[in-house]
Amino acid sequence: MALVSKTSTPRLGKALKRAFFGRSVREVAHDLIGATMLVDGVGGIIVEVEAYHHTEPAAHSYNGPTPRNQVMFGPPGFAYVYRSYGIHWCVNFVCEAEGSAAAVLIRALEPTHGIAAMRRRRHLQDMHALCSGPGKLTEALGLTIAHNALPLDRPPIALHARTEDLEVATGIRIGITKAVELPWRYGVRGSKFLSKPFPR
Repeated sequence: MALVSKTSTPRLGKALKRAFFGRSVREVAHDLIGATMLVDGVGGIIVEVEAYHHTEPAAHSYNGPTPRNQVMFGPPGFAYVYRSYGIHWCVNFVCEAEGSAAAVLIRALEPTHGIAAMRRRRHLQDMHALCSGPGKLTEALGLTIAHNALPLDRPPIALHARTEDLEVATGIRIGITKAVELPWRYGVRGSKFLSKPFPR
């Protein structure tokens, strides 16, 4: 009798609670690399993020609260979802104490869970292109403005700590014109799922 081949998914680490996000946005950004992000069970390993803080002009919160960025000024551990260039949704994780208005932009995932659903939503098969950018991953995971201000430790969102050691690379952030010198982009060095490779 022939054996049926099964595609295995990586084991999940401990669930991340909202308290995880109540720290320096740069510490959280670093520690999110290798964590798993799921939305209704669909998602993958976070391989690239960027940190933003209200004290630097690239952050949406730099000029104070608005109806769009209000969630950034609230307590940590909530999703901040916004439309980028009027086209793509982007998802951020609010960090630090209430009023700090800091957040981590999720830039890329390595797909591990619900790959069929991601391919259907993205209308493509290439695993490396499914979630290799902030707009791509929100489309793949079905994230929209409806997820804005939702807690990061309750359904439909689930986050799990990384389960293995990896090399975290750092570099300057992508696609911005202000505070371009800050090395606040973090990712898995050598990952094939990044939006853009890190310089050696």
